[in-house]
Amino acid sequence: MDNKIIETFIPGPAGRLEAKYYKSNKTTSPIALVLQPHPQYGGTMNNKVVVDTFHTFMENEFSVCRVNFRGVGKSDGEFDNGQGELADAAAALDWLERENFDNSQCWVSGFSFGSLIAMQLLMRRPEINRFIAISPQPNVYDFSFLSPCPTSGLMISGKKDELVPLEYITELDKRLSAQKGIKVEFQFINDANHFFSKAEDTLMRNLDKYIKKESALF
Repeated sequence: MDNKIIETFIPGPAGRLEAKYYKSNKTTSPIALVLQPHPQYGGTMNNKVVVDTFHTFMENEFSVCRVNFRGVGKSDGEFDNGQGELADAAAALDWLERENFDNSQCWVSGFSFGSLIAMQLLMRRPEINRFIAISPQPNVYDFSFLSPCPTSGLMISGKKDELVPLEYITELDKRLSAQKGIKVEFQFINDANHFFSKAEDTLMRNLDKYIKKESALF
């Protein structure tokens, strides 16, 4: 990992999107896009879970990008209730693919609100091979669009998530587990809340293990 993380600006539908980007030295490296939590509740691409996820992909020799949605940090525009943020994520993925036209795999990951945007993006982009959804909120957002979910992935939550009652996650697990041809793993971290306070290390160990296992399949 000799390359450095660079700050860059990606052309987006509402203007420039502020981003951090790491390019792997590995030829035909896999790529990953990491998406931030809710902009109206203090979410940015510099959220600790987002940054740690970014670094976990880096350590697995991915070329990886994290991006501030419109109106966050130095990004142009203003919050658009999810539709604009989905367009921002699509623009960021376009840019990441242009920078890595010979990539071997394409992953998308999101934290909280970012997991919703990640899942919506994967429904529109057949090149996405795997996803990681951290602290999804099926009690707040309707995930019924995952019918069917087009690819395998990981959903990971804290068992003490104060924002998402456990039964909503188990119901989503039941629905996705019934689908054929894919495998969505659901993992729960004991004593972890929605933000994985004091449980970040356990979260990242689980992510690292999943990334290593699944990326080896391609």
